[in-house]
Amino acid sequence: MEFHPQPRSGAAKPWAFPAPERSQLPNGLTLLTSHRPGQQVVAVEVNLVAPLEAEPEGLDGVATIMSRALSEGTDKHTAEEFAAELERCGATLDAHADHPGVRVSLEVPASRLPRALGLLADALRAPAFPDGEVERLVGNRLDEIPHELANPARRAAMALSKELFPATSRMSRPRQGTEETVARIDAAAVRAFYDTHIRPATGTAVIVGDFTGVDLDAALADTLGAWTGSTAEPQKPPPVVADDTGRVVIVDRPGAVQTQLLIGRIGADRHDRVWPAQVLGTYCLGGTLTSRLDRVLREEKGYTYGVRAFGQVLRSSAPSSPEGATGAAMLAISGSVDTASTGPALQDLWTVLRTLAAEGLTDAERDVAVQNLVGVAPLKYETSAAVAGTLADQVEQQLPDDYQAQLYVRLAETGTVEATAAVVNAFPVDRLVTVLVGDAAQIAEPVKALGIGEVTVVSG
Repeated sequence: MEFHPQPRSGAAKPWAFPAPERSQLPNGLTLLTSHRPGQQVVAVEVNLVAPLEAEPEGLDGVATIMSRALSEGTDKHTAEEFAAELERCGATLDAHADHPGVRVSLEVPASRLPRALGLLADALRAPAFPDGEVERLVGNRLDEIPHELANPARRAAMALSKELFPATSRMSRPRQGTEETVARIDAAAVRAFYDTHIRPATGTAVIVGDFTGVDLDAALADTLGAWTGSTAEPQKPPPVVADDTGRVVIVDRPGAVQTQLLIGRIGADRHDRVWPAQVLGTYCLGGTLTSRLDRVLREEKGYTYGVRAFGQVLRSSAPSSPEGATGAAMLAISGSVDTASTGPALQDLWTVLRTLAAEGLTDAERDVAVQNLVGVAPLKYETSAAVAGTLADQVEQQLPDDYQAQLYVRLAETGTVEATAAVVNAFPVDRLVTVLVGDAAQIAEPVKALGIGEVTVVSG
């Protein structure tokens, strides 16, 4: 029998995160475009500078309702007609509000991009905000809130934000509002927020995909280019202030068979030079199934299905911006354990942190983390949506257009000692706020015995 020779792999092609082209429409809307041959689904991300801090007092959640209402009818189409037009284009349109502002996302086949851009432009330019649709969205949001409060992970996140930030800060309160504040929202409030904050001069559109055969300049001029609005400067957010004094808050859930853990503090954002080392060190601590926390708490002790450590940017601005450096990232460890193991699991978790500070990371841990973070990047950014989302994040956080490309270079250059110092500084054992959602009657005393901070019990 004659066998064909085994195929040999070719040389790896060099890869770098796509560099966008930056321009601006006459109405002031900034454009970032990236032609990606072969990507027949085009992704569009529109950043609108309408931060949650800008919501009127007592109307937390109005930015969320407004973002959801953008696709509920325009000056040309009713809500039903608008949905039908999107469907004819094979397009999806979503929007959400977060601390930095409102993000509107569109995905559409390249052949129907001009038509879909027209619908997107109508939603941004002339949303109808009908009373009935706003009332429906408010009702939907009110229905969501009890489910979120019942979810241990969501409840832990709410409690941690309330603990970290002063009551006067918007960051201390639920991003999408409470039952009390959402119930006050009506079409007039939504329209007022839109009129005050949504305009092309402070917006940015990111467009990624295969533009072959598409006259993108003409399509943009006829759609997003026809959007007009105020040229006023956006509201400047206040600096982020947080209290990370070591303490424990137990959100009491009598009878709970598991305890949800969320341990966090506020740390450096992506403008800080330590960010690449912080990313690398945090990944070694709890970024994957083979990280230290999982090796101890999951593999050795069997307390949990998994524990993760991560850094999430809450809000960010460049030091050179008019408001100065006002950003911060949430640095956190999250997971769940069975109720009886809550005390031992926390003790072992603190032991992992103390051992890390005393002995540092190993070169092997560092090498695996670099390989995982840098090596998978070409796969991570195979789709237009992934590239557009990252570019939009860079815009939102006032980062340079080549930031992501440079980040991979810096990650590869970061040494073990530098990564160790960054993660130890990110998670100091005496400056962590610990939130536990579980049965206080069973877990309070074992947790107090650990001495990791004053323990407070609040109702669930």
